[in-house]
Amino acid sequence: MSEVPVPDSPPADALPVLRTLAPMLRGLDARLRAAIDGRRKFPLTTVQRAELEGLAGDLKRQTEALDVEKPLLVVMLMGGTGVGKSTLLNALAGSAIAQASFTRPTTRDPVVYYHSSVKLERIDPALRLCRLVSHDRPGLEQKIIVDTPDIDSNDRSNCEKLVALLPVADVVLYVGSQEKYHDQLGWELFKEQRRRRAFAFVLNKWDRCVTGESGKRPDEDLLDDLRAEGFENPVLFRTTAQLWLDAAKAHAGSGPPPKPADLPEGEQFLLLRSWLELGLSRLEIEAVKARGVGQLLDHLARAAEATRPPDLSAEADRVRSAWDRVLEGEADAQAEILANTLEPYRTEVEHHFSAEGQKRFRGLMGAYLKIATRFRYSSSSLRDRIPLLGLKNKLAGGGVETPVEWNLGAFVQECARTAGERVLDQRGTALVNRLLVEADAKGFQLALLSDPAHAAARLDWRDRVTRAVIDALAEVERQAANPTGWRKYVRGTVTVLGNTLPEVSLVATAGALLWNFFVNAETPGLFSMLLVVVVPLVVMVVLHMLVVLLLPVRWAVIRNEFRSHLEDRIGAELRRAYLELPADVAAAIADERKQSDELLAEGKQVSDWLTQQQQAARVGELYGK
Repeated sequence: MSEVPVPDSPPADALPVLRTLAPMLRGLDARLRAAIDGRRKFPLTTVQRAELEGLAGDLKRQTEALDVEKPLLVVMLMGGTGVGKSTLLNALAGSAIAQASFTRPTTRDPVVYYHSSVKLERIDPALRLCRLVSHDRPGLEQKIIVDTPDIDSNDRSNCEKLVALLPVADVVLYVGSQEKYHDQLGWELFKEQRRRRAFAFVLNKWDRCVTGESGKRPDEDLLDDLRAEGFENPVLFRTTAQLWLDAAKAHAGSGPPPKPADLPEGEQFLLLRSWLELGLSRLEIEAVKARGVGQLLDHLARAAEATRPPDLSAEADRVRSAWDRVLEGEADAQAEILANTLEPYRTEVEHHFSAEGQKRFRGLMGAYLKIATRFRYSSSSLRDRIPLLGLKNKLAGGGVETPVEWNLGAFVQECARTAGERVLDQRGTALVNRLLVEADAKGFQLALLSDPAHAAARLDWRDRVTRAVIDALAEVERQAANPTGWRKYVRGTVTVLGNTLPEVSLVATAGALLWNFFVNAETPGLFSMLLVVVVPLVVMVVLHMLVVLLLPVRWAVIRNEFRSHLEDRIGAELRRAYLELPADVAAAIADERKQSDELLAEGKQVSDWLTQQQQAARVGELYGK
């Protein structure tokens, strides 16, 4: 590896990239948090929610870390047991601050090495729980070095501690030795993190690597592996930390300890220390921080795209068309069922409509039709067949009243209630299942429609059906009372004749008898006297026959009209309850999709700005591709 150059200090008027970036990340974090915590029609899987929660935590952590005058760079040592991480930290510190031993594993609790000028509240909360060791080294003023537990320890909690701390790291110093520079656990974790965090590498115990034996040296093998993982020019330091630590312990005077004797060829501890103290200047720190934010934004973009709800508008249109046919068939079936509930009472219904239609006649014709209708339907009495709304008390008084006085609304309510108990409640559940099957066949996810469809099924359908039955019957009555077309004129003519001819024939017949008696002195006989009654009666019978022939009240006609209106009303209720559900769900998901698009757009804006503003620094070799 070529030596890492120490860059010049950035100009005094350099743009504070990180201080400008912090409020952008804060807004992005707020939008992401709203997307996670808000009520969603399109649910997140457990894995997706956990990933977004982790990203939100990373955004918040990055925001707090960047919104300072001098950002801190966290350098985290990672490696297996026995590679000398703690010894390396002690050598960098010049004293035994971290426990090091040949007994493995040694490091159980992370050690945080930080400058005394750094206030504790500026240190990440996850690091405050570790063992804190302060120093006054000027070159490490903005750096925090963390010694972590051994990743391959038999104690599983050690690995868990390291994984929990990794999100805090800006630069991971992967420490290995000639025995352990490519162990499986550490390498897998490195491969998982290599695009998200900066990595530099230390091959410690370098004296054991230059034994003069033939074959590929460990550093050459490690460099080949790193290039295979996307590191074009990996940063690798070859160190013998124990020799430097021993020299520091033996040094009694002030100033830096002397260079140990008998250092192996190619040993680079001083280069590592210079890189940490001088190579990672403020320019590089901001570059690493900005690069880390850029990778975080890339990860956020991928996660947001993966959780972005689909566009279901086309599926909603297909489901709506399919549901319309199902609901039309259901309305037809329910109308037939309800019409059949009236079938046993066809005579009573005809009686009711006849009586209602005859109310337009007055005088002799009205009295005649009332008597004729009462006589015709004398065997019909709904009150003898079903008790409704206190009618038992009236029947207890004796006698059977004609159906003209029925409470038709109560009768219809009872019929609808009976039909609901027997058939309609079960059909409601079956209807939801059929609708969901149709939606699934059209590519609409069942989980999105199941809850709203079942909620619609739990509405008070008995009340709605009863209201539809009453409205349909009232519409039939209205049409019977106010016919249109030729029936209107026939009815008007018959009504005028019925309200005038009987009285005219009575007056004419009686007037003829009186004329003969007073003028012609003829004494009327019994037959002549009976003509006064017979002639108006014949007129009323003829008119009655015209009413029956021209304006008939037949059950078949009433039933068909009633069923047609009822089907329309039930269909309207079903469509009102169910038909717009797919579109409503699709619209809600479209809003969530819009939120995802806005999150993606805002993340891209921040990423583009970061790309434009990021200052040039040689940190590219710290990242894999």
